[in-house]
Amino acid sequence: MNSLVTKRSKLLSIGLAFIAGYVDTVGFVALFGLFTAHVTGNFVLIGSVLARSSESVLLKLLVFPSFIAAVAATRVIVLWFEHKNRDALIVLLLLQFVLLGAFAVLGAIASPISSSEETLAIWAGICAAAAMGVQNAAGRLVLPSLAPTTVMTGNVTQLVIDSVDLLRGAGGDDTRQRSAKFFWPIVAFASGAIGGGFGIVHARFFALSIPMLVLLVLAFSSRKIQGASRK
Repeated sequence: MNSLVTKRSKLLSIGLAFIAGYVDTVGFVALFGLFTAHVTGNFVLIGSVLARSSESVLLKLLVFPSFIAAVAATRVIVLWFEHKNRDALIVLLLLQFVLLGAFAVLGAIASPISSSEETLAIWAGICAAAAMGVQNAAGRLVLPSLAPTTVMTGNVTQLVIDSVDLLRGAGGDDTRQRSAKFFWPIVAFASGAIGGGFGIVHARFFALSIPMLVLLVLAFSSRKIQGASRK
């Protein structure tokens, strides 16, 4: 059973980090610099836009409450499943799939998007931020053993620290295992960012079919592993 849990954790860590990098890049390119996977970047962009007073900040302001609402909704879902003594992960993955699908459909209908104030563009951004809000909350609530999959700053910091310790001969097996834990999400996020950049340029919003497919694979694999662990 431990091997199944380890297998699921590694698969989820890589898959979700890839999705975050991919979707964040698609949102940034297609929606005028919008960060969908985390709010830190949007705070910086809001400050920058307000200082210049030459661009609209409406989209970046509206995605913040949608992100919060998605996190709150995820918490409620997890609490309900905990009350039923069930795992909420698969439902959360499918919820994220639906929200990314809405992002893709709204973006495709709105294309070509000429302004961040277009109604469909705003709703596309709201759905994208909500999808990543679900992933952020799921990482805290149902996947706490995983390295963060949406923000890589802490992962890179920890990996560099561990690498220095290993190079000076001060790290043991725990350090090596932790290095691997943080290394693969970083690689996956970077790969997703590159893929999302090429995808949105060449396939527009149809490119979101790739992270949506990854979510389905993760949900199916998690269900299969859960079923095997009960036997």
